Amino acid sequence: MASEQQLSAIKGAKVLMVGAGGIGCELLKSLALSGFQDIHIIDMDTIEVSNLNRQFLFRKSHVGQSKAKVARDAVLRFRPHISITPYHANVKDSDFNVDFFKQFNVVLNGLDNLDARRHVNRLCLAGGVPLIESGTTGFLGQFVHCIVWAKDLLFAKLFGDKNQDNDLNVRSSDATSSSEHAEDVFERKKDEDIEQYGRRIYDHVFGYNIEVALSNEETWKNRARPKPLYIRDVLPIELIQQNGNADKSFVADDSSSVSAMASLGLKNPQDIWSLRENSRVFFEALRLFFVKREKEIGNLSFDKDDQLAVEFVTAAANIRAASFGIPLHSLFEAKGIAGNIVHAVATTNAIIAGLIVIEAIKVLQNDANNYSPNLGPLLPANLRLYVCEQTPLLLEVNTSRSKLRDFVEKIVKAKLGMSFPLVMHGSALLYEVGDDLEKDMVANYEANLEKVLSELPSPVSGGTILTVEDLQQELSCNINIKHREDFDEEKEPDGMVLSGWTKEKDKTTSTENGASTSNASEAVSLETKEDSDIEICPIGIESITTGTKRKLPEMSDATIPDSSKNELHEIDDDDDGDDLFMLDDGNSDGSKKKRLQ
Repeated sequence: MASEQQLSAIKGAKVLMVGAGGIGCELLKSLALSGFQDIHIIDMDTIEVSNLNRQFLFRKSHVGQSKAKVARDAVLRFRPHISITPYHANVKDSDFNVDFFKQFNVVLNGLDNLDARRHVNRLCLAGGVPLIESGTTGFLGQFVHCIVWAKDLLFAKLFGDKNQDNDLNVRSSDATSSSEHAEDVFERKKDEDIEQYGRRIYDHVFGYNIEVALSNEETWKNRARPKPLYIRDVLPIELIQQNGNADKSFVADDSSSVSAMASLGLKNPQDIWSLRENSRVFFEALRLFFVKREKEIGNLSFDKDDQLAVEFVTAAANIRAASFGIPLHSLFEAKGIAGNIVHAVATTNAIIAGLIVIEAIKVLQNDANNYSPNLGPLLPANLRLYVCEQTPLLLEVNTSRSKLRDFVEKIVKAKLGMSFPLVMHGSALLYEVGDDLEKDMVANYEANLEKVLSELPSPVSGGTILTVEDLQQELSCNINIKHREDFDEEKEPDGMVLSGWTKEKDKTTSTENGASTSNASEAVSLETKEDSDIEICPIGIESITTGTKRKLPEMSDATIPDSSKNELHEIDDDDDGDDLFMLDDGNSDGSKKKRLQ
């Protein structure tokens, strides 16, 4: 039974939910049943058939409609007297600016992509609004690589832009190699029947390309060698020809309902197909694309709700997995990986949603002392994160000799302890890391790393101020660049000198409001748990959960003391001599989050 204080906090709160998917549906239901009266929902997606197995506010009749609006209508059926405002829009739209976020007492994330999570996190920090982050982690393992290969390389090459060049265009360096491999194998020849074209593709990607890889003996000295697969060894030609006649009675007016499984009589998406069955699905899916959807070829991109695309990618990934001795997966599993879906059990989403609501109530009550201990951020002692003061740090460096890589590795990572750094010069982004980056962006940033500072696209020279930020914890600070010609190789081996960041251990004390009296910057430790599903972004600390969580080094045995006041605690790490400081913000007011820079 909620206390009078809790009920008051709940009824008076204005809550923003971002995302109305798997966790979002359960979250909205839990908020409504807990007594919240004013809820706003932002979601840009429409309902798809694949959502229905876990997003229980939706029904088949809702497919194609706005998630935010349908979720609102569903909840109002059993809580008709509360206010729910839906926005069928992208949270990154200009309408949802800092002023928009400031009107809420708490923001609850239920997003499935890192870029949007970062965006919401920044807006909450700028607006001083507490953010409770949640999410589910994805798949790990070798089969993921097979899926990525099948989806991003093979499917894209066959059915997307024909002019793209990728790793599938393997050519033999042997001048005596057949002319078949001297031309673009993926170009279908004039008057070439589909079965012949399919066999040529199959033999090239699963046979010839593997043989080319095997020719590098050094690669396989300590690794299991893959087995080249040629269609003659897997599937008799008569079965391939039968594939072409398998769907004479199968007519599909809607291209989205075309299915290789239906054509071949394979019914259960949770069955794991044999190598032969995967090969048949591969050929049949390829054939159906050309027979039923030829007009789309050249412009297709993978869609997890395109049944034929999922069938082709599953079959291709399994054939490649078989070549490398990797266990095969069902279409159901492969679809989840290819679409970056975690097949969340309903109870898991419900439990996470319940935890979010509990933590939201604590935030609304300013009950920071009772936040769940496994939800608060904490990093190992050897990954110290420095929160810089508003005064920029000073870096002495030879800008015409030192590369951006030197700056990132020796200063940003080694000195400031940032794990996922972003480096900006004014509005120019010089370097960034992240799973959501496009390939051309990654290549551009890699090229920047090898350039000296003065030759970057936005040149760095004496007087330049660089902004550096950690994308894992959203810590940021400014660094003032001072050009210096010479350095003492013995005393200054890095060829760079950073000042204004070191702490004086013996002089560091804390004041009543938690501000350190030391002139040095404070080091704040933040936790990222590999299996954590929910996280509260602490008041006064920039923090964000990454979509792909890294397993960090083992924690020290040091315990974290409790405190009802803001205190700066020191924990010694006997292993490496590093000191870890915790900023304990017990009495923080959730409505007055401060951005530390």
